Amino acid sequence: MIRMNPLATAAAVIAAAAALSACSGMGTGRAAARADLRPTAAVQPNTTTGTVRFTALDHGVRVAGEVRGLPPGTEHGFHIHEKGDCGDNGNASGGHFNPAGGTHGKFGSAGTHAGELPSLVADASGVARFRVDVHAISLNEGAANNVVGRALVVHRDRDDFTTQPAGNSGPRIACAVIVPG
Repeated sequence: MIRMNPLATAAAVIAAAAALSACSGMGTGRAAARADLRPTAAVQPNTTTGTVRFTALDHGVRVAGEVRGLPPGTEHGFHIHEKGDCGDNGNASGGHFNPAGGTHGKFGSAGTHAGELPSLVADASGVARFRVDVHAISLNEGAANNVVGRALVVHRDRDDFTTQPAGNSGPRIACAVIVPG
C-alpha cells in the first residue's frame, strides 16, 4: 500500500487545479463580436444585408465579412458609428465612432476617426467581401475604443474622405449593432 503525505496530496490537488484553470481559456480563441446588417428604409427598394465578424488581435481587431444586395460595381461608405441604435433608418447611430477626437478621412490615414473602415466595393453580383485589420479599435470591455455595442453602417454613396465630419456618404442603407460573439 502506498501512503501519501496529506500536505503533499493537498499541494498536488491545488497545483492540478491551477493548471486546469490556466488551460480553461485554451481553444476558445480570441475575443470576438459580430454584426448582422439589415436594410433600412432610407432608400427603396433596399435588399442590403450582410454579416461582419470582429476578431481581437494583439493590437486591434480584424474586421471581415460580406455585404450583399448592393448595386453592382458601386462603392459605399462603411463606418462604425458611436451609438448602438439603428433606429430612424440608421440615423439614431449618431456620428462616426471617434473616441480620440480625430478628423474624418481615409482609412489608415493619420489622425482619422477610429470608426473609419475601407469603402465597400460591390462586385458584378452586388457583393462586397472584405477583410481588414483595424488598429484603432478593440473588443476590450471598458476600453475607450471598444466597438461592442456600437453600430456598423453601410452608406448609399462613396465616401469622399474630405467632407467633415462624415464624408458625404449619403443615407444609411444598412445598419447593425455590434454584439459579442
